[in-house]
Amino acid sequence: MSSINLPLVPDNGLNSYLQKIRAFPMLSKEEETALAERLRDEGDVEAAHKLVTSHLRLVAKIAFKFKNYGLPVSDLIAEGNIGLMTAVKKFDPDLGYRLSTYAMWWIRAAIGEFVLNSWSIVKTGSNAARKRLFFKLKGVKARLGMLDDRELSPLETRQIASELQVPEHEVTDLSRRMIGSDSSLNAPLSQDSEMQHIEMLEDDTPNPEEAYAASEELGYRSQMLKSAMDILNEREQDILVSRRLVEDPLTLEELGDRYGVSRERIRQIEVRAFEKLQHKMKESLALAAA
Repeated sequence: MSSINLPLVPDNGLNSYLQKIRAFPMLSKEEETALAERLRDEGDVEAAHKLVTSHLRLVAKIAFKFKNYGLPVSDLIAEGNIGLMTAVKKFDPDLGYRLSTYAMWWIRAAIGEFVLNSWSIVKTGSNAARKRLFFKLKGVKARLGMLDDRELSPLETRQIASELQVPEHEVTDLSRRMIGSDSSLNAPLSQDSEMQHIEMLEDDTPNPEEAYAASEELGYRSQMLKSAMDILNEREQDILVSRRLVEDPLTLEELGDRYGVSRERIRQIEVRAFEKLQHKMKESLALAAA
C-alpha cells in the first residue's frame, strides 16, 4: 500500500488538486468488488491504486467539513488519505458494504485524530472526555436546537458540559473553533473563477436512501455481531472488546498486566479471537443470504 503514488495537495490553493482527483473515474459496485477481491486475494497493488484514487473526492469532501478547526485543508486531506488507504487495506467485499460507506469512518477518524493532536488543549494529554466532546458537540447542539453559527450562551455551555461531562471552558473553546473564520466550502476557487469548491467534488457519499439502508444493515449486523461473540470465551471477549471495540483501546501491556501474561500472548489471543469472530460472521451472512 505504501507504493501507491497519490497527487500531492498544494500548500496554497486547492484548484489544481481538485481538478486532478476529478479525473479519476468512479467505480461501479461490480468493478469495486472485483478490485477489492484482487487486492485481498492477490495483493494486487494496481487494484489498490484504483480503489484509493476513485475515493479521493470523498476524502476532500470530508476534509472540508473540518475546515473550521484552524488547520490547513491540505493537511486535513493528507491525513484523510492515510485513513482511506487504511480502509482500502482492511475492506472486505464479502460483507456487502460499498467501500465509500466503510471508508468514511476511517477517513473521519484519521482527520479527527489529527485535529485532536494538533490542538493545544489536547497536547497536555488527550483523554476520552475530550474526544467525546470533539465528536459529539455538533450533534448535541443540533439536538438541543442551538444554532451552529453563533457563540453559546453561558447556560447553553453549562448544559452541554454537563451532558458530555467535560469542563465548560473546553466546550467554549471547541465551539468557537467550529464557528471560526476559514475559507468556506462555498467560496470561489479563485478571483477569476466563480466555480466553487463544493461544485468540484462530485458527491460519492451514500444518498439518503443508501444511508438509511446502510443504517438498517448496520443494525442487523450489530445484532449478528453480538450473537457471534458468544463463540468466544470470557477472556477472548474482553481482550477483543478492549482492543478493537471501544473508543479508547487498552494497550497490549495493560491487558497483559490484567491477565498476568506477556504482551505477545495478548496479541495472539486478540488475533485468534478476531479470526474466530470473522469466520462466524461470514458463516452467518452466508446462511442469511441462502
